[in-house]
Amino acid sequence: MDQAEWHQAERFLEHLALERRLSPHTVAAYRRDLLCLAGFCDREAINGWAGLQVHHLRRFAAASHGGGLDPRSVQRRLSGARSFFRYLIREGRIDHDPATGVSAPRTARRLPATLDVDQMASLLEVRGNDPVTLRDRAMMELLYSSGLRLAELTGLDLTDLDLADGMVRVTGKGQKTRLVPVGRAAREALRAWLGVRSHLAEPGERAVFTGTRGARIAARTVQARISHWARSSGLGQRVHPHLFRHSFATHVLESSGDLRSVQEMLGHANISTTQIYTHLDFQHLAQVYDKAHPRARRRTKRDEKNDGPAPSPLSTRDGRAR
Repeated sequence: MDQAEWHQAERFLEHLALERRLSPHTVAAYRRDLLCLAGFCDREAINGWAGLQVHHLRRFAAASHGGGLDPRSVQRRLSGARSFFRYLIREGRIDHDPATGVSAPRTARRLPATLDVDQMASLLEVRGNDPVTLRDRAMMELLYSSGLRLAELTGLDLTDLDLADGMVRVTGKGQKTRLVPVGRAAREALRAWLGVRSHLAEPGERAVFTGTRGARIAARTVQARISHWARSSGLGQRVHPHLFRHSFATHVLESSGDLRSVQEMLGHANISTTQIYTHLDFQHLAQVYDKAHPRARRRTKRDEKNDGPAPSPLSTRDGRAR
């Protein structure tokens, strides 16, 4: 792939960052995928983006999967390629989309892990009144109360909080803002943290949550602190910030059944993304049913021994013939 052709990819990446305002992490992922596609073109002796055809993209997807990439990642590569080709068509650089009709290998839909209500309550029982502990409690309460992403939590400024009305203004993916309710327990934890925040925060720092050096807290620090409290609470599973978001969505949906409201609070552009939590809810209900319903429980040898012989269909409940 010569310099002029790759320059078109660079222009596309600038478009994603400046016009679509995607996060640096997302733009970096697009760059990696386009580099892989450019490398494929070089190996196949394809002369520029306009030379790509449908059969090339099918081979690209097959080679990616054969190289060890899971179906979900192959889907992401193809999705990035489609966005790039649509951009090139708008710019008049190519006259067709070679990714049309090309699909990735099918993948089983993975349900996100969650904590149940009791596990979450145990995790949030953070004891201590020093500034770091109060900060950690407030972060975890807010993650669970409002279903924030990690980047949304670390990006919060003091002006985004409205504890009087119980709301927080969140800047999510694509720099889209939304208002999300903040629950009572989270408001109490936030007030306690804000009361001692000056012990950690540098003067003039706008971030709600700061590290011990006084600046905005880093995502890695949040992850490390949550892991610390998960170990302290005795939970026998890995706990990460996004687990709070999954648990928030599942618990609210179980209680309300209001999918649209959960979609708005999570900031999902497409309701199909939110619908995965209905599968989680059904899975939970199915487990409860299996444990509770007499006809669903697996029969044991002890059950069969205690049951005795089955009654004749011609007998009444007291054993007398009808």
